[in-house]
Amino acid sequence: MTASTTGTKRQRVFAALEVPSIVAVPAVLAACAVNGVQAAAGLTLLVVVLCVGLFLASYEASRPALRQVMPTATLAGLAAAGRILFAPIPDVKPVSAIAIVAGATLGRREGFMVGALAALVSNFFFGQGVWTPWQMYAWGLVGYLGGVLGEHGLLERRGALYVYGFLSALMYGAILNGWYVIGYVEPITWPAIVAAYAAGLPWDCLHGAATVGFLAAIWVPWGARIRHAVAKYGL
Repeated sequence: MTASTTGTKRQRVFAALEVPSIVAVPAVLAACAVNGVQAAAGLTLLVVVLCVGLFLASYEASRPALRQVMPTATLAGLAAAGRILFAPIPDVKPVSAIAIVAGATLGRREGFMVGALAALVSNFFFGQGVWTPWQMYAWGLVGYLGGVLGEHGLLERRGALYVYGFLSALMYGAILNGWYVIGYVEPITWPAIVAAYAAGLPWDCLHGAATVGFLAAIWVPWGARIRHAVAKYGL
């Protein structure tokens, strides 16, 4: 068996595991909350780390050329820098918008990588912790779903784009709020869960409005330039 054949099989295995690993995170999170699992914080953290690790391994297994890595790395760097630049304004961050653009123009896996790497890199400024894998997963998921919707042409209309941009921020907030409930709320009851999500809702809505604003600003110019680079260099 040649190295290329082995590499192709690895890519297929990783590709087949993408969706199950993504679904496993919220599924395990919800199951632990509902059933009151004692080791829920550690168990859910393990699942989210495995999911993020799978995507990193999948990207490495594809052995992308430098010209293919550069757009992903550049967008991740811009997203991280934007998050740091807007640090004084709570929940006004361009990360979700840039991850969506990356997913829609470069593909679902690249969208995940941009969101995940932006969280990892920017947290060298904000501080690393157990929240980092959760942020990597949540922003990676925003980019991944942006890629899925983009592949099916569902983001071509501005209205649909902005709706997804807003909902993506609520999804990000739901994931991070879920981690907070699992890790810090004791005992876990429905009133406590509702209270935690209600407290975060205004900030999640602000994040959503900011994401729509950033999409309105960058979707056309950035999208056109990225698509031109994809066509020109065969990315």
